[in-house]
Amino acid sequence: MKSITRNIAYILLIIFSHASATYSDNSSSTLIIQSTTSTRDSGLYDYLIPHFNEKFNIKVKVIAVGTGQAINNARNCDGDILIVHSRQDEEIFIKDGYGTKRENLMYNDFVIVGPKSDPLNILNYESLKMATKQIALGTEKFISRGDDSGTHKAEMRIWKDIKDDFNKFKQSKLYLETGQGMGSTLNITVGLNAYTFVDRATWLNFKNKQNHIIVYEKDPRMKNQYGIILVNADKCKNINKKSSMIFYDWILSTEGKNLINNYQINGKQLFFAE
Repeated sequence: MKSITRNIAYILLIIFSHASATYSDNSSSTLIIQSTTSTRDSGLYDYLIPHFNEKFNIKVKVIAVGTGQAINNARNCDGDILIVHSRQDEEIFIKDGYGTKRENLMYNDFVIVGPKSDPLNILNYESLKMATKQIALGTEKFISRGDDSGTHKAEMRIWKDIKDDFNKFKQSKLYLETGQGMGSTLNITVGLNAYTFVDRATWLNFKNKQNHIIVYEKDPRMKNQYGIILVNADKCKNINKKSSMIFYDWILSTEGKNLINNYQINGKQLFFAE
């Protein structure tokens, strides 16, 4: 009887050990990318990741939040790769030892969108300062993400030239913060017939434009730079170091850059690899 019991215990030990090993293998094969929402909302990951998965058989999970939250998540060791667009915060992340390598991944630009009727006549302004001043002194709503995202940080930078006017505008009922991602913010903008600040890629992929159009674009200060960072395995013992290095090298390779450059919507290129 004792022999039978020992055999059963041995068999159960083998089964549970195998199950544990299988779970471990599956979890370690998944690469977690902490990312800004704009790269997801633009459809870029849906386009890129199948190419990566087919070549390396590595599963990828994208956690898309605002840049500030993505960086915080990576500091908490909840990701293997970080793809965001706030250079100053990225450099602090590296300086604090949470990232080992950073490269410029790609860029596009930000634009201001508003109703096609353009009640503030923003289309007539060639200067970003004058365009933003017209919004701040106008009678139309402006919808901000207000969520510490890379887009929100970039929006805050464009108001600096008209700081006093903006501070008054921000206290008014015309300046509204959603605290949400770009897709939700755009839907609210369209619903309220308002203006907003958005990256071009997300706007091009946005399906609910209705009568909204780009009313201001192509100012050099509205460049939207994306960086990619390897999370430090010495800080975060749980990260998938091998898979993260494979993805990092692949996306920065000629193949990865060509894929980024070839991603288009309606014949328009959304990102430019560096």
